[in-house]
Amino acid sequence: MKWQQRRFVLQRLVVRIPYAWLLVFFLVPFLIVLKISLSQTAIAQPPYTPVFELAAGWHGLVAFFSGLSLNNYGLIGSDPLYILSYVKSVEIAAFSTLILLVIGYPIAYAIARTPHRVQAVLIILVVLPFWTSLLIRIYAWMNILQRDGLLNDVLMALSIVKEPPAWLSTDTAIYIGIVYSYLPFMVLPLYATLEKLDESLIEAAADLGCPRWKIFWLVTLPLSSSGMLAGVLLCFIPIVGEFVIPDLLGGSQSPMIGQTIWTEFFGNKDWPAASAVAVLLVCLLVTPIVVYQNQAMRALERE
Repeated sequence: MKWQQRRFVLQRLVVRIPYAWLLVFFLVPFLIVLKISLSQTAIAQPPYTPVFELAAGWHGLVAFFSGLSLNNYGLIGSDPLYILSYVKSVEIAAFSTLILLVIGYPIAYAIARTPHRVQAVLIILVVLPFWTSLLIRIYAWMNILQRDGLLNDVLMALSIVKEPPAWLSTDTAIYIGIVYSYLPFMVLPLYATLEKLDESLIEAAADLGCPRWKIFWLVTLPLSSSGMLAGVLLCFIPIVGEFVIPDLLGGSQSPMIGQTIWTEFFGNKDWPAASAVAVLLVCLLVTPIVVYQNQAMRALERE
């Protein structure tokens, strides 16, 4: 009986550990950032007011809440810089995710159709770039994409261009860096889905006279939709808040939202405005996760 009770307690503990993790490392920091976003900029340490002081008691609590406001959120809505940063981030994230899906699906499909003894090697090759620091890889792309870099040398040698084009500080360089860095996030969930497909369904469609392209369009593609959705979310969500790649490979003409947050925090020392931008970004990114979770729950209910 005691063993059953201990097992029950351990099961409840294992279930609650992820919730505790989210509480400590997501909800609490988010509430802190939310509080800062409702504060006002001040030349002090910390650089915002009001600051809650326990020693002030009830009057301090009243003064604390009376000092909070939504002015920073109004500033975001009225300043085109923030709106353009959000639009630019969503645009780059959406187009990059589309490119990743177009490139990643054939790679995952090819890996899933190879013999099992070869699949492990191919998967290692896909994740091999992760063994090197992201910063080092992006610096390598900076050298490749510069005017006298390897890419222009190859293009000039093949007589594709007459003069070396400028790649750095352009959206093209950002797309190259993002697609290169996030490709494994698209390939791995697609491979996991394609590798589990029931081959009998494909064989049945072929026996009924269905051509290969139609089998892929009507059987393989719909059955791999869950992997595609997972890959899209795994790529789109972090790309929206990406900072390193657009900062090193892109220009300052149209910064993404991650660069705007960094500028407000460290350049302008405006923590409340930067926190408000970050809170809205989190709300923007949580929306597709909630939609995906609702669709997954409905799929489980239908089963």
